[in-house]
Amino acid sequence: MALIVHKYGGTSMGSTERIRNVAKRVAKWARAGHQMIVVPSAMSGETNRLLALAKELSPTPATPDLERELDMIAATGEQVSVGLLAIALQAEGVGSVSYAGWQVPIRTDFAYTKARIESIDDAKVRADLTAGRVVIITGFQGVDAQGNITTLGRGGSDTSAVAVAAAMRAAECLIYTDVDGVYTTDPRIVPEARRLHTVSFEEMLEMASLGSKVLQIRSVEFAGKYRVPLRVLSSFTPWDIDVDEEARSGTLITFEEDPTMEQAVVSGIAFNRDEAKISLLGVPDKPGVAFQILGPVAEANIDVDVIIQNMSHEGKTDFSFTVHRNDYAKTVELLKARVLPTTGAAELVGDTKICKVSIVGIGMRSHVGIASKMFRTLSEEGINIQMITTSEIKTSVVIDEKYMELAVRALHKAFELEQGLV
Repeated sequence: MALIVHKYGGTSMGSTERIRNVAKRVAKWARAGHQMIVVPSAMSGETNRLLALAKELSPTPATPDLERELDMIAATGEQVSVGLLAIALQAEGVGSVSYAGWQVPIRTDFAYTKARIESIDDAKVRADLTAGRVVIITGFQGVDAQGNITTLGRGGSDTSAVAVAAAMRAAECLIYTDVDGVYTTDPRIVPEARRLHTVSFEEMLEMASLGSKVLQIRSVEFAGKYRVPLRVLSSFTPWDIDVDEEARSGTLITFEEDPTMEQAVVSGIAFNRDEAKISLLGVPDKPGVAFQILGPVAEANIDVDVIIQNMSHEGKTDFSFTVHRNDYAKTVELLKARVLPTTGAAELVGDTKICKVSIVGIGMRSHVGIASKMFRTLSEEGINIQMITTSEIKTSVVIDEKYMELAVRALHKAFELEQGLV
């Protein structure tokens, strides 16, 4: 008997009929002899609906007090999901119990809307599993040391599921989504994209960080830290598919090196539309200027992605970086209030019409000329590169948003991913 964690996304929980199918699938696994923990998201669109109500009442940038209330509101979506799924399982004749994050409890820090998990008490859950119940735990949420409800940020249910799997030492964590695995790129943009049977943890981490929506990056980080076996698969396959067949489907995120990785130089193309670029022009080029700019940004809990500082000219330099578009207005306001007056920068300019396109592959470590092939491909399509960042297994470029789909299609073809080892 193995302990298995299932995670279901909002689309999988999008209606009572879909919830009933999830219950039938979970019941099948339970009847096959597995101990089952299920971590569902809110029903599709519910979190957006709830937060939109809050925005109607207070459209201003969120303060810490307001963020506390936003977490109170947003957390209710998952609580509805777990209750409905528990009822559906009981209707299937399977004993089940649902818990909110604070009931487990899942302890987090104090960062409202972006909280991080610190610990999970497994005693109550283990007692229910021993009693033969399926345990259903809200994703996306926890509780801080003061008893306040916190949420983990958008997509946080993936992180909840992996954290629960790590705490419970589960045999595997299955992430059920509306796609049947991890693809070389988004099939909606490149119909020839192929599903990967396996992908390395490192590649998945890069792809998640670069804009792949299949898994949230923090969930991949958690899986890597605690070596939680992950599998991405579809919840829209027939619920009565054989358990052993289902357990081999989708894409396995593995910690073992693929013996074919030398041949698969590039495994996938990732992209992210959700970025914005901010540039401080005419900044005095002196020690500590980067900290003067980015220190206050970090204190405001704003994630910075690509960073470029230009060569000094007559004692001045330009400093550019990207943030999530949702943080753009907050970042600009912060820079105008705290950074421009102290750095002596001549001008602040921003651009919300950019995107990031990346090539990812473990095989890039042992092959030369990959980045130059990427740049040549974009050049041949007339696409200007604004910023570049690299690691051992990825190269990312920031380009004008209107060229994103063209860039993805061109790169997918240039690296022959439709014919790759999948």
